[in-house]
Amino acid sequence: MAIRVKRAFKYRFYPTDAQAAELSRTFGCVRKVYNLALAARTEAWTLRAERINYNATSAMLTAWKKTEELAYLNEVSSVPLQQALRHLQVAFTNFFGKRAKYPRFKSRKKSRRSAEYTTSAFRFSDGRLTLAKMMEPLDIVWSRPLPGGAQPSTVTVSQDAAGRWYVSLLVEDPGVQPLPGNGSAVGVDAGLDHLLTLSTGEKIANPRHERRDRTRLAKAQRELSRKAKGSANRAKARRKVARVHARITDRRRDHLHKLTTRLVRENQTIVIEDLTVRNLLKNGRLARAISDAAWSEFRSLLEYKAQWYGREVIAVDRWFPSSKLCSNCGRLQDKMPLSVRTWTCEGCGVTHDRDVNAAHNLLAAGLAVSACGAGVRPQRSTPGGQSATKQETPRREP
Repeated sequence: MAIRVKRAFKYRFYPTDAQAAELSRTFGCVRKVYNLALAARTEAWTLRAERINYNATSAMLTAWKKTEELAYLNEVSSVPLQQALRHLQVAFTNFFGKRAKYPRFKSRKKSRRSAEYTTSAFRFSDGRLTLAKMMEPLDIVWSRPLPGGAQPSTVTVSQDAAGRWYVSLLVEDPGVQPLPGNGSAVGVDAGLDHLLTLSTGEKIANPRHERRDRTRLAKAQRELSRKAKGSANRAKARRKVARVHARITDRRRDHLHKLTTRLVRENQTIVIEDLTVRNLLKNGRLARAISDAAWSEFRSLLEYKAQWYGREVIAVDRWFPSSKLCSNCGRLQDKMPLSVRTWTCEGCGVTHDRDVNAAHNLLAAGLAVSACGAGVRPQRSTPGGQSATKQETPRREP
């Protein structure tokens, strides 16, 4: 059965001075409207125990535009302002549904600079995109083609901390269809010495992108610390730091995309461990290396791609002793320090590579659940995966 997947295609573009000024004004107005609406909703609930919805804040926006103080809101397209109110509504829905924290105010310096346009606020034809309030189309670098005949439903324009401009087009991609089943299954153990170890015995090296650029980053940060606050030189130095961070992030994301795409294409079932990265980051000695490995991003990419292409991702409970359990005879070791990379089972005498053994055990636990559903213990509800463990695994509070 054919499925319809909406997919965002992101491209770099280079605005003219007039376009950059218009977009900067739009970003500021979007931030202002979002903060005003958030303040109004917070005040209504705090003082009157009254819930204000999107329709009420939309009426407020109309009133704000008529005031002398906020008349400048009329100078930009109204669509991004309305979309900001819709995003705030989603944020409150997630909060009341206990899926997110209470919405926070947007900061001029720290928050993402972006604006979303719907079909009534842009024109797209023959690869030329023109936004509302602009006379010329955007100079977009089409680094990859859009699906044939695609028409964007929304367009999001953003600028990152390094000063780079991006446009993201949300379109239906008919090329995203379930792949033919191949019956292949693999266990994946995440680590630091090696980013991933597969149950096939393959070990994928950890590129350590942040460590490779650490000297360059430290130099840029030292230069930033010497600049006077509020000066033009400080702003220039801040962008240099941001460019180093952007380089690290881009390379890491590119590597993870290639890895997850390969795993999804080659395997019908992928078994991973349900790691609590937030708690692991409390380890002061390993926090920087764990952040650089980006295990959470790896899982997110793997799960949505598995959902797209008809694959299954199974997450084994975080307390499952995959490293201490002998994959040959099932004997459980009492202790297994991180410094131990190979060990010999006292029961059967088989010598194990720690990570390969863990991947074998993860695969076995995941396949047991996939076959009979035994021992399912939901840890995290996701569209593309399920969580599992063996029944005898003790449960402890993190």
